[in-house]
Amino acid sequence: MRTSVTLQVLLFAAGVAALAQSPGTFTPTGSMTIARAGHTATLLPNGKVLIAGGYSGSAQLASAELYDPATGTFTRTGDMTVPRAGSKAVLLPNGKVLIAGGVGAELYDPTTETFIATGGPVPGAFPLGGGSNAILLPDGTVVFGLQLYDPITGTFSTTGSSFWAYNDFLLADGRIFLARIYWPVLPLYAAIYDPVSRWTQSTGAPEDTNLLSDDGVGGAALANGKVLLAGGISEETKLFSTAAELYDPSTGTFSPTGDMTVGRAHYSATPLGDGPVLIAGSSGVDVSTTAELYDPVAGAFSRTGNPTMARLGGQTATLLQDGTVLIVGGWTSNSTPSAAILTASAELYKPSAPVPAPLLFSVSGDGQGQGAIWHATTGQVASANNPAAAGEALSMYTTSLVEGGVMPPQVTVGGLVAKVLFFGDAPGYPGYFQINFQVPAGVPPGSSVPVMLTYSGRSSNAVSISVQ
Repeated sequence: MRTSVTLQVLLFAAGVAALAQSPGTFTPTGSMTIARAGHTATLLPNGKVLIAGGYSGSAQLASAELYDPATGTFTRTGDMTVPRAGSKAVLLPNGKVLIAGGVGAELYDPTTETFIATGGPVPGAFPLGGGSNAILLPDGTVVFGLQLYDPITGTFSTTGSSFWAYNDFLLADGRIFLARIYWPVLPLYAAIYDPVSRWTQSTGAPEDTNLLSDDGVGGAALANGKVLLAGGISEETKLFSTAAELYDPSTGTFSPTGDMTVGRAHYSATPLGDGPVLIAGSSGVDVSTTAELYDPVAGAFSRTGNPTMARLGGQTATLLQDGTVLIVGGWTSNSTPSAAILTASAELYKPSAPVPAPLLFSVSGDGQGQGAIWHATTGQVASANNPAAAGEALSMYTTSLVEGGVMPPQVTVGGLVAKVLFFGDAPGYPGYFQINFQVPAGVPPGSSVPVMLTYSGRSSNAVSISVQ
């Protein structure tokens, strides 16, 4: 029954050693096999990070490599089918990585360490690198610029929008916030794209409208559901801005928040496991070796430890499974591909209290095999003796969600995205979270169908359920 199983797995979780806390610091780790900037970085379910493409001088790269946090080293993996730089990548529900931008799109398979081409974009509506993120929607499809990618069919279709944005972020309700929109015919403004209706509608503007037009503006989607936009280089004054504002999708309005400690542009912004955002680097040489944290609760930025080297743009920052942040590559001077000095170096930022990736519990208590996942109506485990059915609601507990966060986790069953019905505090178990989800249609029946959870870009361990 549910009570005995959850007590067992929570006792197991309580026995897991906590990560040691230390003041926020940056330390070097192994270097890439080649210097690059404008590459992609994707955290894989096995904890490794796929680094692909980018610039080497003025040339675009097809090479790719893997960072292993266990050894702190990079090793080569298979090459992409074509050279790419300024592309975007996203981990798909089936465990493969979609990389798009430039010429067509392709998939990386971690099990074979190879890339293969996938369906081509619709002609005339696909940005040639840069700009838009690759955003995984709650239904498992991907928005990239002006196109939607369906992992099931391996095909692209148009979004119904006629412009794309340099800053776009997934909101808690599944819509997409667009800022710094690229469309030469109209002024730049902020908008909301609804993937269900395929309708784009304008929304409020910030008090500092430079946040919609300046070069190098960055930001992040926060766990509280708001969007942070900050910094950039003013088109009028050419000065680096410290301005920061929050967009609230519930009201469709912006409001100022605390300023950054220094003006920045082309920096990395990485939400940490407990809600704050790490801001590091800048195309401003005098501040490129500084970093700061944005605290959404206090609405303020504060300085943290300094990076080990200057990164002026083109770097990537990835939240790892253990709660540290991997920062890789970038330009160290003259941030233009034709006359740049690139770096192969990488470093790790350790928060004062690193939060590990979510954990799913198993009946055995070791996080493997039969999951401690129960039928929502009966409280009985979805095992071989009592399998789940497509469309049925199941429940499970997990760790490492942000307390009070509204951004939903993603649950996959057999590589297919499940609809999340509820997530929040686990009743009676402080510090743990309950998730109710619906078994998706089309899951192949079996006695050990894998279930995984993804939250803030990090995958949990895989446990299994039985599906009839």
